[in-house]
Formats: sequence, structure tokens, C-alpha cells
Amino acid sequence: MSFNLATPGEVSRELGTRVRHHRLTRSLSQPELAARAGISVPTLRNIEREGQATLDAFIRVLMALGMSEQLAPLLDTRATSLKSMEQASKPRQRAPRKRT
Repeated sequence: MSFNLATPGEVSRELGTRVRHHRLTRSLSQPELAARAGISVPTLRNIEREGQATLDAFIRVLMALGMSEQLAPLLDTRATSLKSMEQASKPRQRAPRKRT
């Protein structure tokens, strides 16, 4: 599934489906994964069915599945050009003002 044209709800449900797939490929039951992640079974069930969870619960599940490294490139801030490298060396203190 491409996330480019998906709604937030569709993305959430797809992520939940992917969590379920990874749980099943590791032959883990919902109670086993929930215990490893330190969350309740209903919370895990909610993640898998609807993709609804706190960010903390979602990260706990990914860590319990051994997938936390896949989060690293998610919001990567590596520079892609000389200009962005120069800008990255001077961290912004606040957002730019809107011009009217």
C-alpha cells in the first residue's frame, strides 16, 4: 500500500495489519506480544484491528518485535545538499515568521 494518497485512518489500519503480520510470522500470540511489550491485550488488539494506539504503545510493540531499528530513518534529518548541511549546522531556535 502506498501511503502517499491514503488517509490517516487508512495508514493507521495498514500499520496495524503489518504489526499483526509480523506477530504471526514470529509465532507469537497476542497475550505473549502484549506481555513482552508491557501493554494490555486489548491495547494490542486495538493496534492490530484499527491501528489506534498511543505512540508509546506502538513503539513498545515494535521494540518487542525487534523492529525498533526500522524507526531510525522515519524522521531522519540528514543533509541532502550543501545548503541544507550549512543550515543544519546552525539549529533554528524557532519557526520563521509568516509574511503577509
